[in-house]
Amino acid sequence: METDFNAKLAKDNRINALFDFYGSLLTPKQADYIRQYYADDLSLGEISENFNVSRQAVYDNIRRTELTLERYEERMGLYQKFVARNQLIDQLAQVVHTKHADDAQLNELMNRLEKLEEN
Repeated sequence: METDFNAKLAKDNRINALFDFYGSLLTPKQADYIRQYYADDLSLGEISENFNVSRQAVYDNIRRTELTLERYEERMGLYQKFVARNQLIDQLAQVVHTKHADDAQLNELMNRLEKLEEN
């Protein structure tokens, strides 16, 4: 049961991240459905009421949009590069802060790099 929850949470997080990167490439309807389902945590029924369509129509649109987001990621890899870049920044920060803690210039550059990735 817990693994089902963790898998759903991982999928939700991934779709939200992909939406952050590629949401502007979606149609307004696709973006609204994904935003309401994943970010606002509305049910299929609630979304179907908001748009005056069937639950099945909402479900189908969300599934197609998920595939679209995954295709964008497959082609452009922005999310994968973001994750890899953040992992490298974390490793670099650890080295800088432990082995070069007294180097003010290096620490300042590291802090600026970390702030860039926060935004």
